[in-house]
Amino acid sequence: MLQLVENARQFTSKIAVIDPKNSYSYQDLLDRSHGVADALLENLSDLKEARVAFMVSPGIDYVAAQWGIWRAGGIAVPLCITYPLPSLTYVIEDTKADYLIVGPEYIHVLERYKLHSSIKFIEMDSILPKGNNELPEISKDRGAMILYTSGTTSLPKGVLTTHAIIEAQISILVNAWNWSSGDHILEILPLHHVHGIINVLCCALWSGATVQFLDSFSAKEVFKVMLEGNLNVFMAVPTIYFKLISEYELLPPEEQKELSNSMAKFRLMISGSAALPVSVMEKWKEISGHYLLERYGMTEIGMAISNPYDGERRAGHIGQPLPNVEIRTVDEQNKLVPGGEPGEIQVKGPCVFKEYWGKPEATAKSFTEDGWFMTGDIAVLENGYYRILGRDSIDIIKSGGYKISALEIEEVLRKHPEIKDCGVVGIPNEEWGELVVAALVCDTEPDLEQLNLWMRERMPSYKTPRKYIFIPDLPRNTMGKVTKNELKKLF
Repeated sequence: MLQLVENARQFTSKIAVIDPKNSYSYQDLLDRSHGVADALLENLSDLKEARVAFMVSPGIDYVAAQWGIWRAGGIAVPLCITYPLPSLTYVIEDTKADYLIVGPEYIHVLERYKLHSSIKFIEMDSILPKGNNELPEISKDRGAMILYTSGTTSLPKGVLTTHAIIEAQISILVNAWNWSSGDHILEILPLHHVHGIINVLCCALWSGATVQFLDSFSAKEVFKVMLEGNLNVFMAVPTIYFKLISEYELLPPEEQKELSNSMAKFRLMISGSAALPVSVMEKWKEISGHYLLERYGMTEIGMAISNPYDGERRAGHIGQPLPNVEIRTVDEQNKLVPGGEPGEIQVKGPCVFKEYWGKPEATAKSFTEDGWFMTGDIAVLENGYYRILGRDSIDIIKSGGYKISALEIEEVLRKHPEIKDCGVVGIPNEEWGELVVAALVCDTEPDLEQLNLWMRERMPSYKTPRKYIFIPDLPRNTMGKVTKNELKKLF
């Protein structure tokens, strides 16, 4: 029994999805997803965990495809709609996809698979909007979805989750963030990533809420929807909040006031997927009246740590362990570290993924002998709240015997009046091991000697960047995370 589908039966007449074409009820979603399941099954009774890759635009078709794959007994493999063909090919071939569902606007991208001998190519437009055939019973221990890691340090790995794991990830958040059928959220996050799929789409539909989609992201369009007065929940990544703030500052005062009044009525606003600069948090509070709720998660674990829904939200901190999730921080010898000391976050709980698809060795290396998933993220526990210092292989710079957090340096740099954004990395150096360097995004370039003095007034000299470069923008992936390996190449 798929709980998402069972829950939907309680809200059949309620609006589930609004997209640029129309509004659709939960009954429409049940009918359309049944149609997708029928198209996949044809003469079969069960897909038995066959992989179904799908490249479909955000909206009712995307949700119908996702649910249809699950209802037919398949494993859903969402493809990023902005990826070039080589990246799509990697995912299709790595998962050994048996089926490919393609929306009309992407047929030209994946045309080569139309005549593929081992992949069944299904055009989304050819699927009937209602299904009738009997569908299989799906046990919760079956594989449900393969999402790919962002691949910031190596080739992306497919993260396999079961229906039981997905349900745990959803129910943890529904309870922690007080989701209800009265909620209405805007979906502007990529739908090949856990943030957009689980935190927004699945939590909303599990709860009987309404999910609204845009054709494509634009700050103007987001504000337009906010002013309609229906939204009450909003989730985005730091780069989106940065763009919204920039757009807001261009508006005349009367429009700013109207927008601020509209946002003040929301019950919840969340930021995640990358570290939120404190400066952005404070500016957004001025604009919207909301102190953004920051949380921490990964493709492999869903969400594990969150600032509280009710209670103190601390800027620069990811919060406390979510219910049913165990967290510990350990040193390089896997020994527990005391509060106030940096350590790697390790996670246990029903939300943790099953395995890396087709990579048993990588899976085994990611868990300790006693079953803790090793995230590779370094954090410190400060008065009951975790603060991220960075990713061990990317954001922790080992220089002159010190372990230095790149995120901490970035936070200080962003406070400089002439610096719009920045990225700090370590580059190999014979004398220091790694040298702390920074790429800066500025409208006018500050005097570097003055900048150096300014930095040394705010942090120890061993943390101060030894070299700066100026660039028009930071390299980022689709979730807005700075791709630091690309940044290193610029030095």
